[in-house]
Amino acid sequence: MAVYTEVTDEALRAFLADYPLGELIAFRGIAEGVENSNYALKTTAGDFILTLYERRVDPAELPYFLGLMEHLAGQGLACPQPVQARDGQALRRLAGRPAAICTFLPGVWPRRVRPEHCGPLGEALARLHAAGADFPATRRNALGPPGWAPLLDRCRAAGDAVQPGLVAQLDAALAGILAAWPKPGALPVGQIHADLFPDNVFFLDGPDRRPAVSGLIDFYFACTDLLAYDIAVCLNAWCFEADGSYNVTKAHALLTAYQRLRPLGAAERGALPVLCRGAALRFLLTRLHDWTATPAGALVTRKDPLEYLRKLRFFSTAEGPAALGF
Repeated sequence: MAVYTEVTDEALRAFLADYPLGELIAFRGIAEGVENSNYALKTTAGDFILTLYERRVDPAELPYFLGLMEHLAGQGLACPQPVQARDGQALRRLAGRPAAICTFLPGVWPRRVRPEHCGPLGEALARLHAAGADFPATRRNALGPPGWAPLLDRCRAAGDAVQPGLVAQLDAALAGILAAWPKPGALPVGQIHADLFPDNVFFLDGPDRRPAVSGLIDFYFACTDLLAYDIAVCLNAWCFEADGSYNVTKAHALLTAYQRLRPLGAAERGALPVLCRGAALRFLLTRLHDWTATPAGALVTRKDPLEYLRKLRFFSTAEGPAALGF
């Protein structure tokens, strides 16, 4: 989440007139993240999130994202539900951008991930994959393997300014990952979140005082891809410590909880190391691009791309699934 496009009080009030949400009480920009412009919105009907979709999002794909959230919520998964305007449409325009309002979910995301978070995360991820199994629409992963070389090309001019020799390292890593990537049809495919970082998972304390997932948010990278790749994203995002070390305890908790609901086949286990390398490269490249290309003055949190270079190096030396937490 971020704020690139400013919204005036007058424009927002006119926009809200088309919704059965009562009167505007307050709204404020949300600075976390790097993709769309997001506002916390409070009306007399309750709390909501207003999203303006920026240029990296293809407007033609927005019905997929909104439809997937509606479907998952209908299957009992705690995720935002798009709010329909009085004309029955959830997608409209505001300040020159496609825009939608979604329901607000309670809870907080973990600023410090503990092993107790990772079990509930694994279960929630498995439930997401199960709930999306009968969603009929599909979307290509625009930031999957075919998109990595063009993204790296856009970073060539400024990449070595971040760290000398970085571009050459990424060229070599990309070649190795693509050579080892699973062939089409080799692994199960379905609807994946593809960006399930800690700030996209909300928790509340359960009856036993342990963390329980209260909601999954930010489905704007969701796509139809390898289910195990979603696990690889989570291992990257949740299982490293501040010093760069891989926490096998966290990974084991995540994998064990996931497999209670959806056991991984031998092919998925065997592919997980290269999927983790691919996920590390994907986030390294998008962070590198945003680090060098974010417009001055944007209310947005830039993230260190070199964090994912360290993760890529770890997964490049991990010897088999056991090193990942199985």
